[in-house]
Amino acid sequence: MAARRFVKPLLLVFIPVAAIAAVVAFWNWDWLIPIVQGRASSMLGREVRIEHLHVQLGRVTTVSADDVRIANPAGFPEGDFARIARLSAKADVIGYIRSREIVLPEIALERPEVQALQTADGKNNYTLALGGESAVKIGDLHISDGQAHVVIPTLKADFALRIATREAPAVVPGTQTTDSQIVVDAKGTYAGQPVTGQLVGGALLSLRDAQHPYPVDLKLAHGATHVRLTGTLTDPLTFGGADLKLELAGPDMRDLYHLTGIPIPETPAYRVSGQLDYADHKFRFRDFRGVVGSSDLRGTIEEDPGQERPVVAADLASAKVDLADLGGFIGTTPGRLSTANQSAAQKRELARTEASPKLLPETPISLPKLRAADVKLRYHGEHILGRSVPLDNLVVNLSVMNGKIALEPISFGVGRGRIAGTAVLDGSGDVIRAKAAVDFEHVDVARLMAATHTFGGAGAIGGHADIVTSGNSLAQMLGNGDGGARLLMIGGDLSALLVDLSGLEFGNALLSALGLPQRTPVECMIADFSLQKGLLNTRTLLLVTKEANVHGTGSVNLRNETIDYKLNTEAAHFSIGSLHAPIDIKGPLKSPSIRPEVGELTVRGGVAGALAVLMPPLAILPTIEFGQDESRECAARISSIGASERAKAAPVPARRRGR
Repeated sequence: MAARRFVKPLLLVFIPVAAIAAVVAFWNWDWLIPIVQGRASSMLGREVRIEHLHVQLGRVTTVSADDVRIANPAGFPEGDFARIARLSAKADVIGYIRSREIVLPEIALERPEVQALQTADGKNNYTLALGGESAVKIGDLHISDGQAHVVIPTLKADFALRIATREAPAVVPGTQTTDSQIVVDAKGTYAGQPVTGQLVGGALLSLRDAQHPYPVDLKLAHGATHVRLTGTLTDPLTFGGADLKLELAGPDMRDLYHLTGIPIPETPAYRVSGQLDYADHKFRFRDFRGVVGSSDLRGTIEEDPGQERPVVAADLASAKVDLADLGGFIGTTPGRLSTANQSAAQKRELARTEASPKLLPETPISLPKLRAADVKLRYHGEHILGRSVPLDNLVVNLSVMNGKIALEPISFGVGRGRIAGTAVLDGSGDVIRAKAAVDFEHVDVARLMAATHTFGGAGAIGGHADIVTSGNSLAQMLGNGDGGARLLMIGGDLSALLVDLSGLEFGNALLSALGLPQRTPVECMIADFSLQKGLLNTRTLLLVTKEANVHGTGSVNLRNETIDYKLNTEAAHFSIGSLHAPIDIKGPLKSPSIRPEVGELTVRGGVAGALAVLMPPLAILPTIEFGQDESRECAARISSIGASERAKAAPVPARRRGR
């Protein structure tokens, strides 16, 4: 009886212990794989498969899964979107018991491989249904020998990524650091251009830790474009609290379109650097400085990428600007052969442009790029470079909204005056429709003549021009244009040599060249042209000076870029020694021939030569002109013009110097 009483309690203890021992001895964590696979597949919206499952119990429990595979969605080739040789996660069990928070102090991925694909119709296999924001707190992330292959046809992208984590280098050599870094190396093509790059970021632990800003060091080479981004983010998941320095360099800013989404015209070689931040859902590249071609550039660019089209606001300025660097804005090749850092291809293109018989730019405006973004641009060029350029400064206010361009205005300073234009271009259709007007306000004749380095003058030119047209390049717009132009000059003076040479008045020109007189007063000048379907015809061209009257007749054909013009100069007073002959200006607009009308010059020269043989003193008779005063006619024409337009030709008084 006593033995039985002893055996019964023993069995009560032994059987449960034996059962537990049997479970432990024969337990296989793989039995839980169907449950884990089901939960994971439900969370990701994809089939998830696991080969083996391992668990190490403890205060911090480690769960490992071997050969984890995430399948492609329907509609993609058979195969896996992702495959991980081993996925391990450590879970803080005690922390969960105390606070009911899921904390994963460490996640490790061994040899992860990802195939990120997009089809031609825009569908992709890398968008996962994660079901909202996760409450899981993740600590450190370790990745060893990770690889990804990304193919996105719509971006013409096909590149490979190598991903791994490493310990961050110690600030002080010889000391240890507990921080880690994630390193991503890229190589392949993007937007049809070769791309290489490396991103070095901080540990995943600091992604949500505002007390420890997340470090970023990105180097990217896209074609010939180089990008460097360094600094920190307090909230890298939302790009918040950015303290980043952005450096951009390359042969052409136009190539930045595929990286920024901002359409920029062709430019010469550039290098700029400034601060990049993000606030109110807008990126700002602020306080940047650099060079574009031979021009310096500074300012701030802001982009809101969250709209239907990116919205860009730019406030830019240059202390010194070479207008050749802005050639891309009108469709011509920017820069010069002497511009620094031009690529071989750019130099060849510049050489072709200079050798071309065409003067007007024929490069069409890209309508897709015109509609790619809404832009507001303010630009101030404080000083225009070039001794032979009669322009002092430049101000531009430009907006592009829904494919429509508005220039309000573009203004060039000329001495104490200016040339100001407004334009509206509608690119919403297949062909751009345009309307533009230009006002010439007190344009300084002294400044214009100074650019010749030979002639002088004083006074002011005023006037107005307008055009209504259509076309997809500047050449097409001018060739299709209707409108007109009128310029006035009242008073002032010009180099007598300039006026005399316009009529081959050799006697007067010789005296002018010797300094007697240096200037001839201008009574008035009126130039009135009509523009019909690209043909610029002369209504009136009359310059009345004390020395001579100059008439102009003819036309300029902007369709085929030819000129057929004649300048006829007649003495305004009695003169001797004049072999007056009209000046013919004919040929291509880019390189016309300028020569005296041979017929009349030959006749007058022949008569003078014949008289010299018969009686030398009579040889001067064909060179004598009695002169004709046309100042009244010029004044009458000008008086018929409105007072507001005449006021534009009034000289601006010189500023008095402070005493």
